[in-house]
Amino acid sequence: MGKKVKKEVEPPPKDVFEPLLIESKEVATVVLMLDSPEEEVLAKACDAIYKFASKGDENKVTLLGLGAVERLYKLISHEDPIVRRNAIMVFGIMASNHDVKKLLRELNVTSSLLSHLVPEEDVVIHEFATLCLAHMAVEYTTKVQIFEQGGLEPLISLLGSPDPDVTKNSVECIYLLVQDFQSRAAVCELNVIPPLLELLKSEYPVIQLLALKTLEVISKDRETRIILGENQGLDHLLQILETNEFSDLHVEALAVLGNCLEDVHTMQLIQQTGGLKKLLSFVGVSTVPDIQKNAAKAIARAACDSENRKILNEEDIENCLINLLEVDDDGVKVAASQAISAMCENVASKRAFGLQGIPQLVQLLSSDDEEVKEAAVIALANLTTASHSNASAVAEAEGIKPLVKILNAERHGAIANAATVLINMAMQEPLRLSIQSHGVMSVLTEPLRSASSQVQSRAALTVAAFGCDANARSELRNAGGLEPLVELLHSKDKEVRRNACWAVMVCASDELTAVELCRLGAIDILEEINQSTGRRNNFSEAALERLLDNNLSQKYSQTGYLSSSNVITDGFYDYGKIKPGVKLPSLEELSMQELTDRRAIIYINTKTQEDVPAIEEKPQHVSYEQATSSPLTSRKSSREKLSVRKGKGKKEEEKMKEVIEIISEIQEEINLEDAQWQPPPDFMLMNYINDASKTILPLTTTREQVVALARFVADQMGGAIERDKLHNFSWELHISEIEFELKSNLVPIGKVKKGTFYHRALLFKVIADRLGIGCSLVRGEYNRAWNEVKLVDDSPQGVTGLLLPPQEYIVDLMFVPGFLMKQESVEADQYKYI
Repeated sequence: MGKKVKKEVEPPPKDVFEPLLIESKEVATVVLMLDSPEEEVLAKACDAIYKFASKGDENKVTLLGLGAVERLYKLISHEDPIVRRNAIMVFGIMASNHDVKKLLRELNVTSSLLSHLVPEEDVVIHEFATLCLAHMAVEYTTKVQIFEQGGLEPLISLLGSPDPDVTKNSVECIYLLVQDFQSRAAVCELNVIPPLLELLKSEYPVIQLLALKTLEVISKDRETRIILGENQGLDHLLQILETNEFSDLHVEALAVLGNCLEDVHTMQLIQQTGGLKKLLSFVGVSTVPDIQKNAAKAIARAACDSENRKILNEEDIENCLINLLEVDDDGVKVAASQAISAMCENVASKRAFGLQGIPQLVQLLSSDDEEVKEAAVIALANLTTASHSNASAVAEAEGIKPLVKILNAERHGAIANAATVLINMAMQEPLRLSIQSHGVMSVLTEPLRSASSQVQSRAALTVAAFGCDANARSELRNAGGLEPLVELLHSKDKEVRRNACWAVMVCASDELTAVELCRLGAIDILEEINQSTGRRNNFSEAALERLLDNNLSQKYSQTGYLSSSNVITDGFYDYGKIKPGVKLPSLEELSMQELTDRRAIIYINTKTQEDVPAIEEKPQHVSYEQATSSPLTSRKSSREKLSVRKGKGKKEEEKMKEVIEIISEIQEEINLEDAQWQPPPDFMLMNYINDASKTILPLTTTREQVVALARFVADQMGGAIERDKLHNFSWELHISEIEFELKSNLVPIGKVKKGTFYHRALLFKVIADRLGIGCSLVRGEYNRAWNEVKLVDDSPQGVTGLLLPPQEYIVDLMFVPGFLMKQESVEADQYKYI
C-alpha cells in the first residue's frame, strides 16, 4: 500500500524538506520541541506535555526541572490559537503545584492570562486560564497582582459563561480574591451581587456553594448587605433554607443570612416579611450541628446591636437558644452560650434566661470540654451582673460548687468569669456566706498568683467582695493568700493594682490581718504608690489608712499621730519613731531580744492568759471543771482548781491526782505553736482603768472628765513638775531600773511611776479610750507627746441657745495637770517645744 501511495504522489521539490514523523518516549525531548518554530510541532508538544502533567504532581516537578514552564510562558501569547490554547491548558494543570506557582508568579503570568479573558477567545482558554488564576489566587501576593492588573472585571463577566467549568473557576477565583479587603470593596462597585445570586439557581452544587461562600465573605460589609437586600437576596437565601434538596447548602446560606442580620435595617426587613420567624423555625427543627452552631453565632453577632436585641426578643429568641444548650454537640453549646451572653444586654431577655436557662448553663459548668465550660460561665457572668434574682437562681441550681471549682480551671477566661459570677452573688449576704462555706478564699490563692492580668484583677476583686467577713479573712490568711495579694500591688496593670488596693483595704479590717499585711511590706508599697500621681488611686490611699488604723503600733511609730477614732487596745506598743520603709518588729519578736540600751518599749495589755481566746480551729485547753464533766461550773483560778482543801479523804486526793494527770496529758498533745502569744498582763493598768471609771465617769461634762483624768494620770506618773525643775525629773533612771528588773526592753505602762510627756500622753489616751472620752495622741520631738481634745465652750454671758463649734485644746499633764490650752496658743507651743 505504501508503494501505491508513492506512485500517486508527485515528487516534492528539491528545496523542500519531507515531513518527518517523530515518536519520542523521553519527556526532555518533547520539552525541547517547545522551542520549535513550527506551530504543529508546538501544538502537539503542548498536548503531550498536558497529558504527562495530568498524571501526577511528580510529573509537574519533572517538567519544572526541565525548563518547560519558561518555554510554555512564551507560548501562551502565541499567535496561533491552538498553540495558545494548549499552552494555557498546561498552565491550568501545572499551577496546582506550589513550586510551579512560585515560578509563574515571578514570570508575572497573571497579566497574560487576564488578557485572554475576553469574549472572542476560545472557551477552553477561558476554562484553563481561570483555573490557573484560581490556583494562584491562594497566595496573597497573587491576589494583589490580579487586583492591580484589573482582573476582577473580566472574572465577573465570566460568571455568566454558558460553560460550567468557566463559571466554576471564575467564581472560585473571585471567592479567593475577596478575602482581601481591597477586592471586597471593589466587587460591589462592579455589581457582582446579581450574577452571584443568579448562580444560586445553577444545577451544579459546587457552583452554588462557591457563590454562597463568596456572598458570605462580601456580606460582611454593610454596603454589600444593602445591595443584597435590594436585589431580593434574602428571599433567595430563605428559599434555599426551605428546600430540602439544598440541605448541603443550608450551612452556607445561613452564614450569609447571619451577616445580613447584623444590619438593623435588614433585620427589620426580614422581620416584616416573616423571614425571621421562618429562620428561627428552621433552626429549631434542624438536627444538623453545623446549622445550629452557625445560627447561634449569627444571633450572637446580630445581638451586638440594641435594636436587633429588641427584635430578637420579640421573636422569642430565648427559647430557641435554651433549646440549643441541650444539643449533644459541644460546638453548638458554645455558640448558644455566646449568643445568650450577647442577648443579656437586653433586660427582658436577661429576665427570661433567668427563669429558664440558668439550670442548663450551670450543668455545662461540669462539662469535660474547657471551651464549653468557659462559654457557660461567661454567660452566667453576664446574666448575674446587676441581677439579684439571677444570682439567686444560680445558687438554687447548685452552681456554687462548680463555680468555685472553676477558679482552678485551665482557661483564664473561665477563671475570671467564674470570679465575676461569685462577686455578683456575694452582694447578697446569704449567698456570700454559702459561697464562703465552700472555701472560696483558700481556692483564690492560685488565681492571685496567675500570670494573666485578667485573672489577677478578678481574683483580687473577689477577695474584696468576700473579705468583709472575718472568717473569710482568716481563711485567706491561713491559706497564704495575703502574700500574692500584696505582690499584686506591684502590678503595672492599672486595674489589677486598683483591685489589689481595694482587697487590701477590705482585708485590713482586723488587727491580725493588718499586722500580717504590714509584715509582708504592704505599707511600703502603698506609700510608694501614693507618691506617684500616675499610679495612685482612691483605694491605695484608703488601703494605707485602713492598714494603719488597724495596726496602731505601726501607725503611731510611722506617723506619730493617733486620732480620736484610733482606739488603743491590748497589744499596742510604742516602739518609738521609725523611718519610712523600716518594718516594725512584732511585740513577740521584741520579747525574744536581749536587754539593750535602746529606748524602752512601752506596751499595753490588760488581758490575762485566761482571757485570751484560742486560735481558730485549734484544740481548746481543758479546764478542771470540763475534766470533771461539770459544764455549768464557773471558771476558777488555777490555784483554786488544783488545790485540795484540808480535811478531805484519800479518795478526794486520788480523784484530784487523776484529774491533774488528764489535764497534763491533754496539754502535752497541744502544739505550743498553736497558742497565741501575749505579753505579761499589766495588773496596775487594770487598776488604773477601774479606779478612773469609778471616779471620772460620774462627772457630768466632758470638760470635767478630761481635767479629772489629766490629774489622775499625772498622779500615777510622778505628779506635777515645775517647769524650771524638769531637768531634775530623773525619769530615764526609773525606766532603766524597770528594764533591768524585767530583763527586757518591754515595759508595761502600769509599771512606770515617773513618766515624762510621752508616757503620760499614752496613758491618758489609753484610759480615755476605755472611758469613751475622745482624744488624739501626737508625738513631738525630744520625748514630747501630747493629747488633743475637742470641747464645746459655754455660750457668752447673756446669750442662750447658741451652739458654738467645738474648740481644740491640748491637755497639760506635766506642769499644771488638767490645764486646757487652746491649740495655737503660746502656752500650747511652750508645752510642745519648750
